[in-house]
Amino acid sequence: VLERQFRRSFGIALRTRGMTGLNLLQTLEMRLDNAVFRLGLADSRAQARQLVNHGHFVVNGRRADIPSMLVKPGDAISATDAAKKLTFFKQLPDFAEKRPCAVWMDRDLKNLSGRMLRLPERAEIDGSLNEQLIVEYYSR
Repeated sequence: VLERQFRRSFGIALRTRGMTGLNLLQTLEMRLDNAVFRLGLADSRAQARQLVNHGHFVVNGRRADIPSMLVKPGDAISATDAAKKLTFFKQLPDFAEKRPCAVWMDRDLKNLSGRMLRLPERAEIDGSLNEQLIVEYYSR
C-alpha cells in the first residue's frame, strides 16, 4: 500500500467509531486485493492486486477492477466467467486447498468464490506491529 492510500485508510479509520488503530487494521483487511489474498485465490498480495486490476473478479455480481475497493461483511467475491476459463484459474483449486482461508471469510473453491462473513478481530490479523504508534504518527 502506498503512502497516499495508507493515509486514505487512516482517514477512514479516524472517522469510524471505535479504536482508531483497530479500525485502521480492519480497513486494510477490507481492501479487495487483500480479500482475494485472504481467500487463498492468489499467492501474494501483489498477485491479488494484479488479478483485481485486470478485472478477473466481481463483487456482488458487479465487475471490480480497483484493488483499494473496500469489501463489507456479507459481500460476495467471485472470479468472472471469462477468468474461470484461464489456465491459472483452472489450476487454482488444486493450489488454493493448501492455502488457509481467513476465519472471517468463507470460500468455495469449486466456484472460485468467497464471502466476507464479518470484520476481523485484532487477534486474527497478522502482524506483530504496534498500531498505536501508527496512529500517533499520522495524528500529527
